[in-house]
Amino acid sequence: MNSIPNVTLNNGVEMPIIGYGVYQVEPQEAERCVLDAISVGYRSIDTAQAYYNEEGVGLAISKCGIPRDQLFITTKVWINNAGKERAAKSIEESLRKLKTDYVDLLLIHQPFNDYYGSYHAMQDALHAGKARAIGVSNFYPDRFIDIARFADVVPAVNQIETHVFQQQKIARKHLARYGTQIESWGPLAEGRNGLFTNPVLTNIGAAHGRTAAQIALRFLMQSGVVIIPKSTRRERMEENLAILDFSLTPEEMSRIEALDGGKSLWFNHEDPETVEWFMEYCKEHK
Repeated sequence: MNSIPNVTLNNGVEMPIIGYGVYQVEPQEAERCVLDAISVGYRSIDTAQAYYNEEGVGLAISKCGIPRDQLFITTKVWINNAGKERAAKSIEESLRKLKTDYVDLLLIHQPFNDYYGSYHAMQDALHAGKARAIGVSNFYPDRFIDIARFADVVPAVNQIETHVFQQQKIARKHLARYGTQIESWGPLAEGRNGLFTNPVLTNIGAAHGRTAAQIALRFLMQSGVVIIPKSTRRERMEENLAILDFSLTPEEMSRIEALDGGKSLWFNHEDPETVEWFMEYCKEHK
């Protein structure tokens, strides 16, 4: 099996360009899923406080037999834990659940509540060796630029919705100015917009003996986007990883670039109704 290439973050830390995400993996399934993912070759695991499965991830980390320094673990500070003191406490709790002294990447999960306070706590964690890199998630260009200009540490990563139908072309220009790595959540758009049967993707896939999903993932990887596809099935984990031994041609890349609609298939963080939904969700899940 081909080894997974790394990207180098703006602080020199190396991060695998393909990882395994555990969003919507049930807590009782997380240990098994992460062990399966590691056994088929993944070394980067992405979790979050709001996924409620950090403990399962931690059990897998402790049981997998892979040295800790060969794994790349990401977690995220949730909205309810925003603010310097709360975030600091939550980071310690995440480390306990993950059974590790440090995470490789620590992100602010959503651009709400006192995210500056959270970022200050994350900077402290970085300086204390409890995180190797810090960044943000779901920060649109306006809020990203704000924190990139005024925080002491420029975010190493911005994890945002990125797939063939929302390629984040505008956001990527601004991230590039600060050397911030784009990371995709939802790299397969959860199958929305008929991704798995899209004529462009299936046609290109036929030329390479690959599925539409593999072409969609390869497109992102070849575009320099870090991807963290999620599946609870071992065979699908293997399929999502089997994109390292072929390349898309410039013409094929252009055809896929034309699929970009430039809009979210989920929600807009700048929409007041969306923000209200997040606030109600946080109130119900204190």
